[in-house]
Amino acid sequence: MRRLGLGVLGCASVAKRRLLPALREVPSVALVSIGSRDGDRAAAFTAAFGGRPIAGYQGVLDDPDVDAVYICLPNSLHSRWAARALHAGKHVLVEKPLATGLGQAEELVGIAAERGLHLVEAFAFLHHPQHRTVRELIAEGVIGTPRTFHCDFGIPPRTPGDIRLSADLAGGALLDLGVYTLRAATMLTGSELEVVGGYRRHDPVHEVDTSGCALLASCGGAAVQAEFGFGFGYRSAYSVWGTTGRLSLGRAFTPPPDRAPVIEVEDVDGPREILLPPSNQFALMAKSFAEDVLTGRDPLPARAAILRQAALVSAVREHAGHTARRLTETAGPFAIPFPGGAP
Repeated sequence: MRRLGLGVLGCASVAKRRLLPALREVPSVALVSIGSRDGDRAAAFTAAFGGRPIAGYQGVLDDPDVDAVYICLPNSLHSRWAARALHAGKHVLVEKPLATGLGQAEELVGIAAERGLHLVEAFAFLHHPQHRTVRELIAEGVIGTPRTFHCDFGIPPRTPGDIRLSADLAGGALLDLGVYTLRAATMLTGSELEVVGGYRRHDPVHEVDTSGCALLASCGGAAVQAEFGFGFGYRSAYSVWGTTGRLSLGRAFTPPPDRAPVIEVEDVDGPREILLPPSNQFALMAKSFAEDVLTGRDPLPARAAILRQAALVSAVREHAGHTARRLTETAGPFAIPFPGGAP
């Protein structure tokens, strides 16, 4: 059996907690090496998960046994090292957000296309079977014609020093959490979306956004509301409201591998719950990526998804910027102050 030789750039928490343990369930992937700026940290990771420790990242790209890399560095480094990996002839699976701007995304997709390589943005939640069941229920007409989609992803306040609060590392709630809600909206609607409004609350101390929301419209006429932020009670969920009913899903984006998902449905027959078996979405993502590469699966859908996602993020930024300027320009003596300063 041919296996995909995988190298890892970075020793982030998501790799330690989710991706690397999940590889034990994916026989088509062989962990070759793990690179870190801190050689001792790389050694600790390989002692726990296997592979060769490498001080620095370039050594992973120079390793002839590495067919593909998984990049889990701070957001500001994703695009740079994805480009280097592609130029080194490696397929790339990179943690979200793949890029911090549409221009970067377009450049990376261009390099991948030129070199015939797979480039995938690592939204692990897309691989969980619970979302396929949701889409099947919608397609069957269980809730009638969908009219609204509501996505939420919020987490508790970040502690000082958290990289999510670092402007230099491209932190902020939109790139950390909002990207999930936007990607879920595309998944649920199955159509092109237009951003018609947006708002982001700005933290003047850290110079990043700490929360926000976006209003989108699908070409079919459905409305999408996406909310995200730091400083909330944990919530990771979405709901779909149709002409004859409603369904909702909790722990939509980060379900533990041993959690049995529950889809709540309210239709003409009343409320009910659909219980699904647990699933490890990181193992399924790694398996899918390996199959992409090993079987020569068409890379165009993944590239198109990257560009669509980057365009949505850019549009939310643009609309949120307009909102912030408008609120600043029109604020009068009776304006309600925003916690933490002006948005």
